Amino acid sequence: MIGKLKQNLLVACLVISSVTVFYLGRHAMECHQRIEEHGQLGAILPLSALGGSMRTTLRTGQNLSMPFVYNKDMPLIFIGGVPRSGTTLMRAMLDAHPEVRCGEETRVIPRILAMKQMWSRSGREKMRLDEAGVTDEVLDAAMQAFLLEIIVKHGEPANFLCNKDPFALKSLSYLAKIFPRAKFVLMIRDGRASVHSMISRKVTIAGFDLGSYRDCLTKWNRAIETMYSQCLVAADKCLPVHYEQLVLHPEKWMKTLLKFLDVPWNDAVLRHEELIGKAGGVSLSKVERSTDQVIKPVNVEALSKWVGKIPADVVRDMAVIAPMLSRLGYDPHANPPNYGRPDPKVLDNTRRQDTMIDGVKCGTDVQQDKKRDESLV
Repeated sequence: MIGKLKQNLLVACLVISSVTVFYLGRHAMECHQRIEEHGQLGAILPLSALGGSMRTTLRTGQNLSMPFVYNKDMPLIFIGGVPRSGTTLMRAMLDAHPEVRCGEETRVIPRILAMKQMWSRSGREKMRLDEAGVTDEVLDAAMQAFLLEIIVKHGEPANFLCNKDPFALKSLSYLAKIFPRAKFVLMIRDGRASVHSMISRKVTIAGFDLGSYRDCLTKWNRAIETMYSQCLVAADKCLPVHYEQLVLHPEKWMKTLLKFLDVPWNDAVLRHEELIGKAGGVSLSKVERSTDQVIKPVNVEALSKWVGKIPADVVRDMAVIAPMLSRLGYDPHANPPNYGRPDPKVLDNTRRQDTMIDGVKCGTDVQQDKKRDESLV
């Protein structure tokens, strides 16, 4: 009796297993067929593509019956540079374009890239990973998938997806390797202005001593040299953009940039402030320190705020402390510097901004504004 019962149980288990395998196989075939319908095999699709009914809406307003397909070969855009170099302004201007989405800083992307660099630089750690079967190929595939998911999923879909995490471009060469169609925008700013902005606005950056201009300028020099050198090597994929020139001549530089990125021209990029907080426009973070500045039209008020604020001994040693200033086209001995003349529209924005902030000025303030305007034109 017991033997008969065992036999029946075994037969029942066999039947259940067979049915389970049949349905799993059928479901796998359906998934395979859907992937072929929606894109190439190997393309990464949202879960909705494999069984849900969700639809994705592009920023152009087109309701898609097909899910948003994304993979490592899509034309990603990475914006980087030393913090306080205009990366937020650049991403806000690009975000104003109806076919581009950058979004807020993810913060995790530069950290995971730094961790990958640490593994690669340590011979001992690399040997252990190789022994465990975690080869460079495995890590690269994992990094591709992780970074792509963060970039795609932390904002709405768009024809051109963009990431702005300033220090991510310390790994520019590696990013270019794992994302072969990606392009990079390296924001460059006078190091004296960047450092003064960090210190005066108390922007905490790992490794930078905000109590020392000398230390911050030394760290700025090291960081920008790392990124700029990689940008030069990948010259066909990386465009250096000087913050000062973007502010003085926004239309010229945005046309140059969009052509480089193969993104069609749209003059919305010249009025990003009008699209802040609007659907399909510019989304700003409440915790990023640059948010209160990019809500304004492009203006020149921040260009020379550092003049007269840096300690005399640091000013004296500037060429030695920050040799990258000269390499990037800045005069380390110019106080104040001559960055050039602004476009009339930018000058008008600056004047209107001063009026909005300070109201009606009088006495010496008016004279100071008049002198500044005369020096700009």
